[in-house]
Amino acid sequence: MKRVFKFGKGNCDGNKSMKSLLGGKGANLAEMASIGLSVPPGFTISTEACQEYQKNGKSLPEGLWEEILEGLEFVQEDMGAFLGDSSKPLLLSVRSGAAISMPGMMDTVLNLGLNDDVVAGLASKSGERFAYDSYRRFLDMFGNVVMGIPHSSFEEELEKLKASKRIKQDTDLTATDLQELVEQYKNVYVKATGGKFPSDPKKQMQLAINAVFDSWDSPRANKYRSINQITGLKGTAVNIQTMVFGNMGNTSGTGVLFTRNPSTGEKKLYGEFLINAQGEDVVAGIRTPEDLDTMKNCMPDAYKELVENCEILERQYKDMMDIEFTVQENRLWMLQCRSGKRTGQGAVKIAVDMVNEGLVDARTAIKMVEPQHLDQLLHPQFENPSAYKDKVVATGLPASPGAAIGQVVFSAEDAEAWHAQGKSAILVRTETSPEDVGGMHAAAGILTARGGMTSHAAVVARGWGKCCVSGCADIRVNDSEKSVVIGEKVIYEGDWISLNGSTGEVILGKQPLSPPALSSDLETFMSWADEIRKLKVMANADTPEDALAARKNGAQGIGLCRTEHMFFASDERIKAVRKMIMAVTHEQRKAALDLLLPYQRSDFEGIFRAMDGLPVTIRLLDPPLHEFLPEGDLEQIVGELTSETGMSEDEVYSRIEKLSEVNPMLGFRGCRLGISYPELTEMQVRAIFQASLSLSNQGFTVFPEIMVPLVGTPQELRHQVNLVHTVAKTVFAEMGSSLSYKVGTMIEIPRAALVADEIATEAEFFSFGTNDLTQMTFGYSRDDVGKFLPIYLAQGILQSDPFEVLDQKGVGQLIKMATERGRAARPNLKVGICGEHGGEPSSVAFFAQAGLDYVSCSPFRVPIARLAAAQVAV
Repeated sequence: MKRVFKFGKGNCDGNKSMKSLLGGKGANLAEMASIGLSVPPGFTISTEACQEYQKNGKSLPEGLWEEILEGLEFVQEDMGAFLGDSSKPLLLSVRSGAAISMPGMMDTVLNLGLNDDVVAGLASKSGERFAYDSYRRFLDMFGNVVMGIPHSSFEEELEKLKASKRIKQDTDLTATDLQELVEQYKNVYVKATGGKFPSDPKKQMQLAINAVFDSWDSPRANKYRSINQITGLKGTAVNIQTMVFGNMGNTSGTGVLFTRNPSTGEKKLYGEFLINAQGEDVVAGIRTPEDLDTMKNCMPDAYKELVENCEILERQYKDMMDIEFTVQENRLWMLQCRSGKRTGQGAVKIAVDMVNEGLVDARTAIKMVEPQHLDQLLHPQFENPSAYKDKVVATGLPASPGAAIGQVVFSAEDAEAWHAQGKSAILVRTETSPEDVGGMHAAAGILTARGGMTSHAAVVARGWGKCCVSGCADIRVNDSEKSVVIGEKVIYEGDWISLNGSTGEVILGKQPLSPPALSSDLETFMSWADEIRKLKVMANADTPEDALAARKNGAQGIGLCRTEHMFFASDERIKAVRKMIMAVTHEQRKAALDLLLPYQRSDFEGIFRAMDGLPVTIRLLDPPLHEFLPEGDLEQIVGELTSETGMSEDEVYSRIEKLSEVNPMLGFRGCRLGISYPELTEMQVRAIFQASLSLSNQGFTVFPEIMVPLVGTPQELRHQVNLVHTVAKTVFAEMGSSLSYKVGTMIEIPRAALVADEIATEAEFFSFGTNDLTQMTFGYSRDDVGKFLPIYLAQGILQSDPFEVLDQKGVGQLIKMATERGRAARPNLKVGICGEHGGEPSSVAFFAQAGLDYVSCSPFRVPIARLAAAQVAV
């Protein structure tokens, strides 16, 4: 089995299709080399080798080292330079690269191969300053990544030396200063490890490979994969490549760019460049870089070639690319390319533009926008940016757009802790590092003092659609005192600030937000999604306002209208409900329901009006009755109910006792209410039909669908269906007209899924209530799952929260089986889902493949479900 794959200009063992084996970076290096771009030669150790390494007790599997040495020989021959040879020195970079991009999560070592002899040879060839600058960088990186010595131990020595020489910039250090620094760095090794820095270059390479493989299993990489739900990867590949140098004086430099603006999608190169620097200086945010125009002016030939390469790569990959490059003495080298992370706004514009440019077709464009990109586009912005101008205290780089409001915290741990308490936090750091990913994910927004548009904070935040302002030089962060100084102002932990990620502004206090504005590009894009998808998307909406919002977001009807939500709309309504609940006799209950009827009817009229021409599925009363009683201690509840109902205290106590349940979610609720109190179903159904006919007579097109909840037997459903038909006949006779309607049921009890063929003889449609179906299939109470679910997720007992992401192996199989059995009994049975999973992309894909007719989700998530349905169709 081949484990080492070579690449060099026109000589490659791999290509871009081999991501799972070579990792994204290795596959793309091979592709760039094979299409003739200038790529420094190297070789990739496969992800399967990483998997073997982990299984092998974290040691290189048998025979792998020999294969690695063969790869090294190929590079040495190509370059005419040799690892450890002081007269013809070859230096290497060792980088990680998984199949899915994980920016900054795993380790990199640059300038590998240097020791005291080699640095002397390098100095005679390329100048002393350059050689010793490379050596001190290598000692720092190798010490940190491979030997586990804190980066700060080296940083302290550097700062001490700069202070003693009275200089500010690293670039001001002379060759002699750097030689002195190298000796200090070697002492750091002795102090930290008790041993000397390993000077044998092949030993350095072996240790670095081990370190990259080890970083696959580091806490920060595991956390990043957990947050982004990245599963099923074999490990990281290791890319070993000839070093090219951006720090060989003013004809050299390094940069990172996107072939289009990742925030807005504008077709213009977007990136940063540093003269006389190495790549890590840009990405790590240690030096704040300059615009690409700097390169255009001082290295015009290399810039021209770079522009041509960008066009070649966009045509080759049919996507916006993220590129790292180095210029060594005016010669351009391409170091890396990958599909660029982008914001929601950028993703939609790029997809639409590339179709218009003829680069891709609409079906390909559909796959270029992720469902979470739409989620970002549907996020709020600041209501009136001009109103807060006098409160802007600093401006940084607009690294990831959107608006964020929160209380300032200074560590990733605090951001996670505050988020867990339901607080909105803004994480403020001098610069973020990969260790901060948990806190960055938990924070509402991120503010950093250092780092450019392609720094760690910026790239990770953009990928998540999280507001970020980076490189804000106006702020001074004091972690130990938990404060940040901005000019004359000091902001402490817990103070409120607002961030505008689209302009880079940092604003004091909480600024008001407004809902997002949707662009014409988004409308065009969504029209392609709607043409392609087969699954319908409905909305869960309980009020006319929700119904209008759903329609605006492209819903094709209402898949769930929860009638109980209407009862909380005013004091009069809830009092009438409580009278109904406390009623002892049929007459008392009927009198209370007569009070509720006009409220329900007017709500239904508003919803039918908003959904003119589209189906509306209305669920009859579902929750346990105790949910409608006042909150507080028993005495308080009794006092309130006595005054509301006119009953005596003894009567109220007696009624509450009869209503109390040990486990109300499995108790007196759903169809059990309608069967025990038929007058309750009658009132709701009468309100639905009166509203339907009233609107129909006004020229609206109404399609009511009545849904019976919590059915477990066909007999329960038959009882309610017969009642609905009886009331329909009565209302139609009273109002002198009729209309067509459907009666169906919500499948949320596992038994209903098992006897779906019998239930389908009574039901014209099934709607899966996946929240309750998940609850009952797992035996997890949704209200109490928070006590153990975080532990289950952290330990990998569950891969994801089953109330967020459908459990396809258990709950999903019940849905498939019920659909098949239901349609066997009634071939034209309409089947959909109305639980929270209706707006979660991987769940939507499952429902489409299972042959359902529709999903229903909150109005806000309708566009996400529409896109997810199109992507599964593609």
